[in-house]
Amino acid sequence: MTEAVLAAHRALYDAVESGDADLMSALWVDDPETSCVHPGAPILRGTSEIVRSWVVLMAQIGYIQFFLTDVEVTTLPLGSGAPETAVVSCTENILSGDPDQPGGIAAATSFGAATAQSTSILVRHEAGWQFWLRHASPVMVSMDEIEEN
Repeated sequence: MTEAVLAAHRALYDAVESGDADLMSALWVDDPETSCVHPGAPILRGTSEIVRSWVVLMAQIGYIQFFLTDVEVTTLPLGSGAPETAVVSCTENILSGDPDQPGGIAAATSFGAATAQSTSILVRHEAGWQFWLRHASPVMVSMDEIEEN
């Protein structure tokens, strides 16, 4: 059970890393009530608007890789049956760059790093586990941490 939830959760990051719009679309429940909040952005509602936002993001980033840590899964049974809802929280450690910039992804100045906290709600649907909601918030770095580096 948990393995299937984690596989669906990881597939979202795989879709972004590979720029796979079809996979991204397949990962979301097709419903006008689905929602997604990207770090620092307003809420998006509806599957088509959510998938469109991911496609735009994927088109604008030359290179991105997610290193997930602190991944926790909680499954919630509805009634007396098997779990139908799962909540996944994690820390997203994000490395991105633009290989089209001078020096490409090999140049240290073309890399950017960020950290976000993400919570996702997945539901068991006809197509397997799919996203109903995703909310990611940026993790702010303190001045002390910046000065230590």
